[in-house]
Amino acid sequence: MAEVFSITGTTKEEKYLSLYAAIVALTQGETDRFANMANVAAAIKEVFGFLWVGFYRVVGDELVLGPFQGPVACTRIKKGKGVCGASWAKAKCVIVPDVDKFEGHIACSSMSKSEIVVPIFCNNEIIAVMDIDSDYLNCFDETDEKYLTQIVETVTRNSPI
Repeated sequence: MAEVFSITGTTKEEKYLSLYAAIVALTQGETDRFANMANVAAAIKEVFGFLWVGFYRVVGDELVLGPFQGPVACTRIKKGKGVCGASWAKAKCVIVPDVDKFEGHIACSSMSKSEIVVPIFCNNEIIAVMDIDSDYLNCFDETDEKYLTQIVETVTRNSPI
């Protein structure tokens, strides 16, 4: 498996292109959603070194913590609460350049400075979100949104998360 992570490129976009190919290889043929979520979180964290990378699954009226890499996290989040809950409620990606300026931010880790949350759809319903935190301000942009959205769409096709 180690050869999967010979990520090439120096720009963010080049890293994402290489990472995308690696994630396709990692998840191809694997139908267990938790295994795929775990490997995707680990791959993204390994390539970019983000503070926290993981998933929250929609269970009833809450987001419930799924596989992740990083510090201990919040276990349950209500719809509309925090960045993850906002992404779920708005049904769109949310990028927060400075979490201290996001009203209602849920501080699972005081080290988190910026965040991106990408909703994961299956049959036009949000079934989970991918959450990534950075310990740097202004870490995420449209490039992250574009490639992370492609990654979750590919993984969902392989095994609905």
